[in-house]
Amino acid sequence: MERTPIPVLTVQTAPYEDQRPTGGGGLRRPTALFESQRNYLPNFVQSLLSSVDLRDRQGCTMVVGSDGRYFSKTAIEIVVQMAAANGIGRLVIGQNGILSTPAVSCIIRKIKAAGGIILTASHSPGGPGGEFGVKFEVANGGPAPDMVAEKIYQISKTLEEYAICPDLRVDLSRLGRQEFDLENKFKPFRVEIVDSVEIYLNLLRTIFDFNAIRNLLTGPNQIKIRIDAMNGVMGPYVRRILCDELGAPANSAINCIPLEDFGGQPPDPNLTYATALLEAMKGGEYGFGAAFDADGDRYMILGQNGFFVNASDSLAIIAANLSCIPYFCQMGVRGFGRSMPTSTALDKVAKVMKVPVYETPAGWRYFSNLMDSGRCSLCGEESFGTGSDHLREKDGLWAVLVWLSILAARKQSVEEIVRDHWAKFGRHYYCRFDYEALEPRTAYFIMRDLEALITDKSFSHQQFAVGNNIYSVERTDSFEYVDPVDGTVTKRQGLRIIFSDASRLIFRMSASSHVRATLRIYAESYEKDPSQHNKEPQAVLSPLIAIALKISQIHERTGRKGPTVIT
Repeated sequence: MERTPIPVLTVQTAPYEDQRPTGGGGLRRPTALFESQRNYLPNFVQSLLSSVDLRDRQGCTMVVGSDGRYFSKTAIEIVVQMAAANGIGRLVIGQNGILSTPAVSCIIRKIKAAGGIILTASHSPGGPGGEFGVKFEVANGGPAPDMVAEKIYQISKTLEEYAICPDLRVDLSRLGRQEFDLENKFKPFRVEIVDSVEIYLNLLRTIFDFNAIRNLLTGPNQIKIRIDAMNGVMGPYVRRILCDELGAPANSAINCIPLEDFGGQPPDPNLTYATALLEAMKGGEYGFGAAFDADGDRYMILGQNGFFVNASDSLAIIAANLSCIPYFCQMGVRGFGRSMPTSTALDKVAKVMKVPVYETPAGWRYFSNLMDSGRCSLCGEESFGTGSDHLREKDGLWAVLVWLSILAARKQSVEEIVRDHWAKFGRHYYCRFDYEALEPRTAYFIMRDLEALITDKSFSHQQFAVGNNIYSVERTDSFEYVDPVDGTVTKRQGLRIIFSDASRLIFRMSASSHVRATLRIYAESYEKDPSQHNKEPQAVLSPLIAIALKISQIHERTGRKGPTVIT
């Protein structure tokens, strides 16, 4: 019996002015906006698909996944229906719509897909009152570069119609191929539902010594671990890889069922929100702890008794111990990358290893270009994102497996490894203050006035006395990045004050905010003397923070008494 072809419809719509993608070609907004505004999601999906040239789009393969948050299943259905109507030949989708961001990158690269669509708002809250997002990955498996994001935005501003197959229905729970005949299409549209973990797991097997990690977790000198998936996408990955494959007890993994609201907590792996993990680690029973964000690209490391490893230190320690990873022994190390706000701890390691460091704006898309050109092997950001050239995305579980590999090779605790690193390279005291949900105009004028202040000649070589500390300004700038691969210039990426003792203050507007603005202040101070490595970061950095608050007047101008989050 012949199947009736599914109709392809053209639906009239009106453009939205607020669909400019933020870093990496992603749109993140309150979920209620996607649900209440007519055609809000179809408009953006059409703009995204239309950004791919028609000849490249016809018959191509794309990958689709989500972090499982509220509205994901509805959105996946719309994405599938619109992909079919726009000439995409095949979609590869994770079972039940679940795919971590690293897994999407992995699959794109493995099957040479034209790109991918990830439905995630990263570490932002889920549920009806939370946030939703759509992120575009390009053919290298990395975030869309700025010129693609700009193309999407320009299309969105003049969009008058979109194409969709509203009668097309896919069973996301059934593994295997599903085919659909469409009106006026010569070839059937195919959807392949794949195991969410398998392809990514196979890649990890080629990178790590799984036997060494398995022995760490199950051998005579095994350590107990505690892994918190924070009810995001990583639950199936943690259970399959760390428990089933590497032998960690099933009760090592907590919050492993993906929930639409992430259990009512922001899926953000830091000391503010991963409190259940922190309390468990403080008890001393576990030797290693980790947490992941909603889509699995960010992570946090804790040692026994709740010993916290900040993301910048984690990146530097991974760099100093790459010889513990078979992948790097085989491939070598060509260079390192870090975002400008990330501490300069990585630079100290690079100097000893005699490899270059590339300082980029915040945003993983800048690392992708460096890795594609063979310049960069390892990169990371202070926002708990680390990865290597095995993918073109930051990869939380990869970072955790690196740490377990280091523990297995060095036979030391997390704290011992960190303190040994500080003793050799010095300690970079570091913190970030986030002022969230600011009125955008207020935040803009604070940054405008601050830039005028610090770039004025009179500010150069100015001294600040705070208590017994005197800080002399060595140089200031508005950070500008020239891509060494293609010469692209990216301006106004944060304000920097660098003092004569190498301390730094950085002010930056976050690109991931939506209606409200987030202003971030970063403080860094370097200490070589091991006898001074046991201080609390807040105590060491308080004079720098006092300078930052004084020159920015952020409390006076916002009415705030302090930051929303301290990292």
